[in-house]
Amino acid sequence: MVEDEEIKTKISPFAMREGEIKTFDGKDGYVSINQIINKINIGHITDIHFKILEIVNEFEFITSRQIYQILEARGEDIKSQDKLNNKLEQLIKTKILTRYYFTAEEGNGIYRIYSLEKMGKYLLNSRGIECKWQPTDNTKPVAMIKKRLAGNQVIISYLRKVQAFDSYTVKPTFTAKQSGKIFKMHAGIKITKSGKSANLVFEAVRREENWEKKLADRMRLVKDFYENFVQFDSGYETKPQFILLCEDDKHTVETFKVIVSNKLEIANAKIYFTTDLKQNSKNLATSLTEFVLDEGKYKIQELNLKILE
Repeated sequence: MVEDEEIKTKISPFAMREGEIKTFDGKDGYVSINQIINKINIGHITDIHFKILEIVNEFEFITSRQIYQILEARGEDIKSQDKLNNKLEQLIKTKILTRYYFTAEEGNGIYRIYSLEKMGKYLLNSRGIECKWQPTDNTKPVAMIKKRLAGNQVIISYLRKVQAFDSYTVKPTFTAKQSGKIFKMHAGIKITKSGKSANLVFEAVRREENWEKKLADRMRLVKDFYENFVQFDSGYETKPQFILLCEDDKHTVETFKVIVSNKLEIANAKIYFTTDLKQNSKNLATSLTEFVLDEGKYKIQELNLKILE
């Protein structure tokens, strides 16, 4: 498999494309639970298939490359990406998983996205694994799925590359106190070094339709949480570091302008920024940036955080 730092693209695979739609690439027809049980009994569906199912359940939408990287990080001997793809194909044919790809005016996307099917939920429940999947989950729009995929990549990058990595949360939950609204961000990372811990939370921003208004609405909830924070709110002993995950450097500037123009800066808390492709770096120490005032003008400044090495 090509390593992250060897990927040469200048455009994130999780960036929005004009006129993009989600296209079904799974299996039509009917597969009975008895057929699946038979495949388990004769050894065609094994423990590694269930480990794949658990990952898809945990992340909701995920690419085969991301599944491979998680399995590898967990010490599973998956052999190769091709071997994994064969197992995914088995799960597709038995309607345990389903699959989609994105298509736009300039052509099809370069990867497939996997999510659960009803049979997958039945199998996970049979092993006592919590599964909240419901059929309507697979109807989510392109922008929501791409935010999930971008959040996945942050988690995987920190898991594989940061020595101080402690744990992750796929969809960390927060409560905006004044509005009483509960909302989820796209990735939570806990890092621990020399007995001290810090939490990073990532909110993915995509150039979807009306994205500036959606970002402003979202930032009002974030601002509410941070400016009214007291110890142990949403399970955090101290305020987590808030990071906006953008499509690219230009999008980072556009995102910051939305925050400033709507007066959505957070009092007594810094907002950091990163991009999808910065997660491909071998060392994440310089993957975060912030905007600082310099002689009355904002400029972007790269951070160098040794704890992220």
